[in-house]
Amino acid sequence: MSISSETETMAGPGKCFLVTGPPGVGKTTLIMRVFESLKASNPTLKVQGFYTREIRRSGERVGFEVVTLDSRTCPLASVNVSTPESLRWPSVGKYKVDVASFESLALPELKVKEDTDLFIIDEVGKMELYSSSFFPAVLRVLESNIPLLATIPVPKFGRDIPAVATLRNHAGATCFTLSVSNRDAVREQIRSLLEDLLIKY
Repeated sequence: MSISSETETMAGPGKCFLVTGPPGVGKTTLIMRVFESLKASNPTLKVQGFYTREIRRSGERVGFEVVTLDSRTCPLASVNVSTPESLRWPSVGKYKVDVASFESLALPELKVKEDTDLFIIDEVGKMELYSSSFFPAVLRVLESNIPLLATIPVPKFGRDIPAVATLRNHAGATCFTLSVSNRDAVREQIRSLLEDLLIKY
């Protein structure tokens, strides 16, 4: 493979937008508002991917579910698992991660198609990365040259998860650190950048 053809297979500069910040700062809300705004201005836009939503019972968080952009859902992780099979599931804190459930819904959403305009992934985090097939699928999206908007966790103890570091350090990636004070401005900046990109794309 020549150097030029290798270069062509990687995401172009500025086509991967990563949003990070502390839990609860509004990463998922930002992603969904950008998505809704882009769809409102371009109803024929073909967007693939998923976001992660808390599951709450009596005001207490008891787990997470994956939601596709056309509103299909599946469990991702829960504190309330009692089947023999679930005892073998990996843990993140008090949550047990249902890898098979996650893969059944999320992986098809990350399949690269010729007519896809944008991918949204919320998030590339520890729970999702328990799936050995997930990060290779994310890399295929990155290499497809299709714009990508994704969330990543903040580094723990100053260190990224290796897969997250790979994304953050990618030549085509721009990373935005979200805070309560800048989130509206960051949302508008990402929306504007993606809108320009999708017009050219």
